[in-house]
Amino acid sequence: MKHILTILGYLLVSFGVQGLSHFVINQDHYAAVSYARPDPVVPMGLSAMVLQGLILSIALGKLAPAGATIRDGLKVSWAFGLFLVSYIAIAEPAKYQVPSIAQWIAVEASAGLLQFTLVGLLIGLIHQKLR
Repeated sequence: MKHILTILGYLLVSFGVQGLSHFVINQDHYAAVSYARPDPVVPMGLSAMVLQGLILSIALGKLAPAGATIRDGLKVSWAFGLFLVSYIAIAEPAKYQVPSIAQWIAVEASAGLLQFTLVGLLIGLIHQKLR
């Protein structure tokens, strides 16, 4: 049950943070990226989020098999977030023609920090309650 709730929580937080960033707060930023699809293939993004949520849940279970704390959730989430966001924020603008490298890094790093902090709090709480 904790894996299912973790996946659902990851989906909710990730879609909420990234959806707000992409489609509301930073809409102009993303519209200026010439290689982006005008209509993203949402099922592919959701599939990736399901897989990422499952990986986070399994990793947290392995880190704290007797029951995780919120701090454990943050550690795992920040580690995975650093891994994923470092590519998105740093490698992508190095490979692709983005309008502003500094703006790209700021937008992606801040959205990633918020996303993986909220995810860490949530998955830590889920794993703590469902020992």
